[in-house]
Amino acid sequence: MRTLAEMADVSTNTIVRYEGGAELRDRTIRAIQTVLEAAGASFLEPDDAGPGLRLRPRSEGEMAVSAKG
Repeated sequence: MRTLAEMADVSTNTIVRYEGGAELRDRTIRAIQTVLEAAGASFLEPDDAGPGLRLRPRSEGEMAVSAKG
């Protein structure tokens, strides 16, 4: 979580609040999304099952964004 926060230039508290369902500014959400997409996440449009996320397999040497602090 700390790495994601640092890479998105937000506080770890912001990530925790967002995970808990707090509303964030659009630019903050875009910053987090940009980091996650660079790490291989693809955000899927909502369908009958709701929104989704697909993870691209990492290539060798590619940096991972860990959910652990």
